[in-house]
Amino acid sequence: MMVAGAQALELKKQDVDALNVFPVPDGDTGTNMFLTIQSAARDAEKAAGVSISEVASAASMGSLMGARGNSGVILSQLLRGIAKGLDGLVTANPLQLAQALQSGVDTAYKAVMKPVEGTILTVARETAKAALSKAKAGGSLLDMLQEAHKKGLESLARTPEMLPALKQAGVVDAGGQGFLIILGGWIGALTGETVKAPILQEQKINSEVSQTKEPNQGNQDFIQLENLEYPYCTEFLVKGTDLQVERIRQDLLNRGDCLLVVGTPEVVKIHVHVKNPGKILDYAIQWGSLHQVQIHNMLEQNEAMAHAMKSKSSGSAEVDELTSMKEYGVVAVAMGQGIADVFLSLGVDEVVLGGQTMNPSTEDLAAAVRKVKAHNVFILPNNGNIILAARQVNDVISDREVHVISSKSVPQGISALLNMNPEGERNDNLQNMERALKNVRSGEVTYAVRDSQFGELDISAGDILGLVEGTIVETGQSLLEVAKATLAKMDWKEHDLVTIFYGEDTELQEVEQLKTWLQEENSNVEVEAHPGKQPLYYYIFGVE
Repeated sequence: MMVAGAQALELKKQDVDALNVFPVPDGDTGTNMFLTIQSAARDAEKAAGVSISEVASAASMGSLMGARGNSGVILSQLLRGIAKGLDGLVTANPLQLAQALQSGVDTAYKAVMKPVEGTILTVARETAKAALSKAKAGGSLLDMLQEAHKKGLESLARTPEMLPALKQAGVVDAGGQGFLIILGGWIGALTGETVKAPILQEQKINSEVSQTKEPNQGNQDFIQLENLEYPYCTEFLVKGTDLQVERIRQDLLNRGDCLLVVGTPEVVKIHVHVKNPGKILDYAIQWGSLHQVQIHNMLEQNEAMAHAMKSKSSGSAEVDELTSMKEYGVVAVAMGQGIADVFLSLGVDEVVLGGQTMNPSTEDLAAAVRKVKAHNVFILPNNGNIILAARQVNDVISDREVHVISSKSVPQGISALLNMNPEGERNDNLQNMERALKNVRSGEVTYAVRDSQFGELDISAGDILGLVEGTIVETGQSLLEVAKATLAKMDWKEHDLVTIFYGEDTELQEVEQLKTWLQEENSNVEVEAHPGKQPLYYYIFGVE
């Protein structure tokens, strides 16, 4: 069922993407949900056990690590709750599965700080309600899921009545649609109508997420080798009964580096860099049976890169500095290499490339956090659709404190970063960084990907769009004129600094014209322009 659900969504992910309310090029709900369910399906297939509890647990863990965007995170929480509902079961009857679906809905609602009706949450809730009702009436597993799917479609059709933005755009909720496509795949698995799509091939995974690789790869390869006293990357599953995840994590905390311990009382996934893999395996086998054991000698694999990078360093003092733990570190998400370079120049430790249409997963962000040698690591998502995935990093990182700053734009992220005091108290830094988000206004200029009606604006595909704090405020045919109008809506003349990040498709002549206009209009306002090299967005503005 898990595999069939992922296969179904793979075929229709672009249709779900197209349901995006905004006409801007960031409709990635279908893609995010697919990559999440794909990760869940891959881990479910790898589950060595035969119980539905073990398979559901593996799927839950896979979805947690692969979650991308708000829609993907909510989907991962649905699967997490389903796994809770099936905990300890070898098989499940219709009533038990329906109750697990309800557990998934409850978990997803709790995970969202301000649940909004008319979204995937509503569709999932009414689907689970119908499933429970049918199961209690004695329906079979197939009958129960088919009835749930039917009621889910009816709920989906009502979403435009709950959210005016959906009604104005003439679409249903994208997340709800994606969920029902997955549910349709589950039904197909029971009826034998599954689609055979090669969703679990590793090559497919790599091609989908290639855009989220971090910049400065050579430097990061060296950072991975910074602690060469732990050269063996050791990863495996432990299966047993009454596995104590937190105790195992604490027992292994000082035995290696880059520790990851996640799972349930029945199955635990362990990843750690160690001196002697045998000792770790000897410890783990006391808890249960070992599965999917993988050991890699990182020193052998990367020796050439390590020597090359070391030859560029200024000596052992710098290497020692890299290996020591500092108090604070920062991971930032950037949607262009130029923006990434700016963050790095301001002291960010690790940058994850991502943003509109390419939201990094929880696993991507966790991998970046593990590279930062700091007791406290701040994550700057710099996009509202990445914040939930960033918050899930706390579920998979245990050897340091992770703090997510709720930055929704690059200018907000930079403002927060500049208000972090390396010598300050942690709580003071958290308060100051969050407070700094309010000190800057953010704007963007992009283009419309479809005909649309937004408020009083009639938008045609190809129009230039200006946005302030994520809301479309201007449309037109001239990039320069829309940029001017957008800045005007940001009250730029009343501030001290205008920061411009221009995209990879923006002509330098256009940038110079905009800078000239700003100086002519008000020479007292400082203007900074940087090549952000971001895709899709001609300009990103910060006014403060």
